Amino acid sequence: MPWTLRGATLAALLAASLPFAASAAEPEARATLRDREGRTVGTVTLRNAPTGVLLRARMDSLPPGIHAIHVHERGVCEGDFESAGSHFAPSQHAHGLLSEKGPHAGDLPNLFVPEAGKLEVEMHAPALSLASGSALFDADGSAIVIHEAADDHRSDPAGGAGARIACGRIEASE
Repeated sequence: MPWTLRGATLAALLAASLPFAASAAEPEARATLRDREGRTVGTVTLRNAPTGVLLRARMDSLPPGIHAIHVHERGVCEGDFESAGSHFAPSQHAHGLLSEKGPHAGDLPNLFVPEAGKLEVEMHAPALSLASGSALFDADGSAIVIHEAADDHRSDPAGGAGARIACGRIEASE
């Protein structure tokens, strides 16, 4: 009996600690990322936190190496993904997590993708919100974009991250 009780207690504690065990009252969003050929390369789940948004990225076929990841101002992912516009920056700060005049709300830490091309990572974006009326969900939406190279976290407007290799429109979960 003691082991059963311990097992049940452990299971309850683990279930309560899962980072994305959502309650119905908490807004969530999701972006399915596709490469330029239209193949799905991963997903990003977004969830409101007490300050900002917690993002969980699950990638399963990105090129190995360091890649910038940003939230972009438009939820349009066509062609070379320039259709997604600039970084999401409603407060008009400069680009870069290391910039004294930054960062953009959509600036995120780089992704370090291993040789297998698979990655799961969580990031915090303190200047984002999924609340009703959020600029992420304005008329043209917003997108998650992955670039071919690393973000230097200083150069304005995009950190020298190079071409856009994957893109996904952020959609509110229902």
